Amino acid sequence: MIRLGEKQELIVVKKVEFGVYLAETEGAEEKVLLPGRRVPEGIKEGDKIEVFIYKDSRDRIIATTVEPKLKMGEVTVLRVVSVQKIGAFLDWGLEKDLFLPYKEQSMKVREGDEILVRLYIDKSKRLCASMRGLYEMLSTDSPYKGGETIHGRVYEFSNNFGAFIAVDDKYSALLPRHEDHSYLRIGEVLEAKIVEVKPDGKLTLTVRDRAYEQIGADAEQVLEILDQYAGVLPFTDKASPEIIMRETRTVSYTHLRAHETLSDL
Repeated sequence: MIRLGEKQELIVVKKVEFGVYLAETEGAEEKVLLPGRRVPEGIKEGDKIEVFIYKDSRDRIIATTVEPKLKMGEVTVLRVVSVQKIGAFLDWGLEKDLFLPYKEQSMKVREGDEILVRLYIDKSKRLCASMRGLYEMLSTDSPYKGGETIHGRVYEFSNNFGAFIAVDDKYSALLPRHEDHSYLRIGEVLEAKIVEVKPDGKLTLTVRDRAYEQIGADAEQVLEILDQYAGVLPFTDKASPEIIMRETRTVSYTHLRAHETLSDL
């Protein structure tokens, strides 16, 4: 069976003026065309060749010797080259850009964005990209240990868990919900430290320094909140963690925007 979205070793079963036809075995009914511009010099019937199977601009199954940036079962970062009414198109190294439908976007993407995606086959049997369903596809065998600094890309948010991060764009990690991630955007790359490597290999991250290093910044933030509210905190010691986090985030964001505005003057 010729498998869409995968690399396969196929046999040259027929040479024609515009390329060669490939099949899994001699005499197989299912064949795919490798266009002439991609046919290696000197190839002949009976030779084996490794190709990638996809669909061309006319929605015909076709083979290529070009290595795509993404194959079925993989997760990788691709750049958005255009955004249209029907969805976005991504550069995956082939002549025909890869389609990312709106329903498969976990956020509204913009031209130039670099986003983490996987490959799937839609109901019309076309290869498409998706920003969803990445969690189970990321690796859990990272070489990192607790306390190490890493770089990871945000790929999903969860109200229950926090921000899901792909460390080095391939290892599964979480920035827990008690960490402030309100300033982050999907596709953004951040620097963080590993708090824990869980038994299943997944990483727990923090963007905060160790307590004795963070205390100065925390104290400064509390003073800013007091200043904003005329010396009286907008919550008591009986307030829920969610309320405390919401109020401190609001003040921090306001302060940050004011600082950026002054910097631009």
